[in-house]
Amino acid sequence: MFFDPMYIVLALPGLLVGLWAQAKLTMAYEKYKQVGLVAGVTGAEAAREVLDRAGLVNVPVEEVPGKLTDHYDPTKRALFLSQENYHSRSVAAVGVAAHEAGHALQHQVGYAPLNLRMSLVPITRFASVAYIGILALGFILGGAMFAKCIWAVVGIFALITFFQLVTLPVEFDASRRAKEQLMSMGLVRADEAEGVRKVLSAAALTYVAALVSSVMQMLYMLTLARHSRN
Repeated sequence: MFFDPMYIVLALPGLLVGLWAQAKLTMAYEKYKQVGLVAGVTGAEAAREVLDRAGLVNVPVEEVPGKLTDHYDPTKRALFLSQENYHSRSVAAVGVAAHEAGHALQHQVGYAPLNLRMSLVPITRFASVAYIGILALGFILGGAMFAKCIWAVVGIFALITFFQLVTLPVEFDASRRAKEQLMSMGLVRADEAEGVRKVLSAAALTYVAALVSSVMQMLYMLTLARHSRN
């Protein structure tokens, strides 16, 4: 499979989009982490204010190691910010922190795409690992078993693609909520809001790239499955 020209053709677009999206995020984040907010709040303080205003006083804001490891955990009902964004008073840090708080707001109101995504997480995590073993088994056994295994892998990538598709509205909506909250609370000014928008838009592109990659992988597996009939 690794030397199949068709794999290179179908995988390349996803790889290029992924690299482009990551580069856009890095440039936007690095630029706006150098720009301080007039309000002078840290990422942690901004997230806390957004949560408290929504009545989510019991949702903790905690610090975690790593770069851009920021996330909201709906199972723990807790918001986690990377060390840099937790302490930084930059446009980038506050934008990222408010975005994660936006997920908590989604959880609070029962935002349907978030609930669907949460229900898909366990099976998607398992499928993302299981397909490798299924694919390897198919190559080892060959023949009719290869065809069955390949079609199973096609189904797995269809599930992963659906998961990535569901993720898009979740992420875009969280960014929308973040920008609205930051502006309405006076935490960012109009000129600073543009920086927040650019950082969050660049971050959203990484999810688009993940969707493109999943689609291309699924198409390749579908091509293998069709050829296995011959």
